[in-house]
Amino acid sequence: MAKYATLEEAAKLIKDDMTVMIGGFMGCGNAHSLLDVISKSGVKNLTVISNDASMPNGPDGEDYYGIAKLVHNRQIKKLIVTHVGLNPEVAAQMNEGTLEVSLVPQGSLAEMVRAGGAGLGGILTPTGLGTMVEESEFACGRVEIDGKEFLMMKALKADIAIINGYQIDKAGNVIYKGTTRNFNQVMATAADLVIAEADNLVEIGTIEPENVMTPGILVDYIVERRKA
Repeated sequence: MAKYATLEEAAKLIKDDMTVMIGGFMGCGNAHSLLDVISKSGVKNLTVISNDASMPNGPDGEDYYGIAKLVHNRQIKKLIVTHVGLNPEVAAQMNEGTLEVSLVPQGSLAEMVRAGGAGLGGILTPTGLGTMVEESEFACGRVEIDGKEFLMMKALKADIAIINGYQIDKAGNVIYKGTTRNFNQVMATAADLVIAEADNLVEIGTIEPENVMTPGILVDYIVERRKA
């Protein structure tokens, strides 16, 4: 059963040099309260797997939205992402040589994470054939099946996944709202330890079993989002 933790207790689970998956899309669906605490923790040299690096400014005018806090504080040594164009600080740190960025096609990244969670070695996809994707550290060459070529891409796993749910019950069962489902659901399957931040923490039984999107058996720790 998932365990309740304070934001500060959960942040201490993130250690230097860990590989961390962070759900979200342009900051939507990030675990904002936990990322804020981590950004002040001093942890460094993280490898972060996420869709993107979020944005310097959030929708309500806040500075360094979601993952952007970690980028700004130079706590990330490597990003494995699908795009970074919305965060100019990523380009600046790349040009300085202080941040390594590996770009992966978005659909491929999602499937590589799914494969990691399913215990598979990788995926086969036509995406990226004949492009610089074939030179990626994750590309393992071409495979021909029924006369069609595919690119083999390695599966992705992490030490810790940080996800966000709209409703999470005290057993760790998660419901996502709207597009916040994005990478959160699949990342919850592909890490050794999963921390889930609840927008709303509810009692067991509040969520109908058939509505559970991530079962509590996959969640190790629950934290609550700080209310404004």
